Amino acid sequence: MHLGSLVAAVGSYLDARAAGGRWLVRMEDLDTTRVVPGCADIMLRTLEGFGLHWDGEVEFQSRRTALYAEALNTLRAAGRTFECSCSRRELASQGETGYPGTCRSKTVQCSPTATRFRIDDDTVVSFVDRVQGECRFPLRELGDPVIRRRDGVFAYQLAVVVDDAAQSVSDVVRGADLLQSTAWQIHFQQAFNFPSPRYAHLPVVVESAAGKLAKSRRSLAIDPAHAGSQLHQALSLLQHKPPSELTGAPAAELLAWAEAAWDPGAVRGLGEITVSSQMPQV
Repeated sequence: MHLGSLVAAVGSYLDARAAGGRWLVRMEDLDTTRVVPGCADIMLRTLEGFGLHWDGEVEFQSRRTALYAEALNTLRAAGRTFECSCSRRELASQGETGYPGTCRSKTVQCSPTATRFRIDDDTVVSFVDRVQGECRFPLRELGDPVIRRRDGVFAYQLAVVVDDAAQSVSDVVRGADLLQSTAWQIHFQQAFNFPSPRYAHLPVVVESAAGKLAKSRRSLAIDPAHAGSQLHQALSLLQHKPPSELTGAPAAELLAWAEAAWDPGAVRGLGEITVSSQMPQV
């Protein structure tokens, strides 16, 4: 976890606590080939070290694949899917920003294939984000999203929709880099007749010279040994700078102040927060 991770976690935690709600933690570990042994436990201990205590059991998506298979079968039975044999190289060579629909109307002979969710030509998803405001996405321009990869792994877009419904999630608070994904997810919810949660997409922390911190070599891991100072930095980036008397305060005191002061409108309309290339990340 880096500074950007902490900002997103703190924002979602405070939003839940300020509303008297439960804060849920989910491990989105479907792509098991990329899972680092022990990483999930380190992440959970890091959250605890910053005073971010979750409610209930931590859900691991890798243990919920039967639910995703059932959901996929539901979409197939409703005629909402098609099989796609296009490779990433083939799609890239066509120069399209979204999936061009190559396999939508043909019988795919080769195997293995990916399964895509069919987006009708006139599909437009509109919603009001609590931070980003009015959002409107013509989904056909984005293409038909993959919901099961060629290697059999279920896609994030399908899994989170199934999980949000199963866990009765009322509010999703996350980074603005997932704003486009929300449009697809709302369309999935409509296909399943699931209720849509409220959404709040917090600004993404970027480094001025390197882009998103998750992609930057300077995205050093946060350290619970410095929880107070790093939490102070995260709150400041969320436009909730603690008062001077809390300088050097432990994480619990900072979170208590921030919970009472929480106002997502403080970052309204911000898609990114840029940190200086000279600004320490820990």
